[in-house]
Amino acid sequence: MKKKTRVGIIGAGTMGSGIAQVASTARCDVQLFDDHQDALTRSRANLEKVLSRLVEKGKIDDAQSKEVAANIHYDTNFNDLVDCDIVFEAIIEDAEIKEKFFCQMEEMVREDCVLATNTSSLSITSLAACLKRPERFIGAHFFNPAPLMKLVEIIPAVQTEAETTSRVRALIDGWGKRTVLAKDTPGFIVNKVARPFYGEALRILEEGIADPPTIDWAMTELGGFRMGPFQLMDFIGNDVNYAVTESVFKAF
Repeated sequence: MKKKTRVGIIGAGTMGSGIAQVASTARCDVQLFDDHQDALTRSRANLEKVLSRLVEKGKIDDAQSKEVAANIHYDTNFNDLVDCDIVFEAIIEDAEIKEKFFCQMEEMVREDCVLATNTSSLSITSLAACLKRPERFIGAHFFNPAPLMKLVEIIPAVQTEAETTSRVRALIDGWGKRTVLAKDTPGFIVNKVARPFYGEALRILEEGIADPPTIDWAMTELGGFRMGPFQLMDFIGNDVNYAVTESVFKAF
């Protein structure tokens, strides 16, 4: 029997939990880590609700639901990531905090373990610079909600080995995602394109041209977008969206 890929995930928030669901559905052995037990408790409860709905809709059967749930192990012990094949970080968009985590992780994981960040806008090369072995570091940017969104941006740092890039793409492609290779530029592809989408919508509102429902209606009904800019900002969270905008602005 083929050995299960052991996937570590740092952060049991929306993105970390979503990536955990994707990996566990692909029959990986997932170790979901968070400092806060309440975050892990919420993540487990939310997954149970999601799986229950999928069973009700006939998307999966009860046996599959139980298998997905059983593939995820919830843990506050950082040291349990030691045997992972790849570790994804999905915590706050703060470079210093991320660097601190990766420096800790590098000292405990195996030499062949890949370290990946889910940052949506921070420089992958800058984050990699704090590591002793930056060649195994890479950006793997999933989109919210991770179980539904097909696209994943793969962003190698300047220091990333080609083998690391190929390995991560093959893994995530195998999870049913559509990976695209992006350069390590501010916002990568999607968030660079998205800044004017939100910014111009806010400017239209500020100038009194239209209110948020009208702007959203125009973009969905006439523009063909799945969600309007204000609906999407609410969904993402204005705190997260602002942090990404600020990061891209500073980088440019």
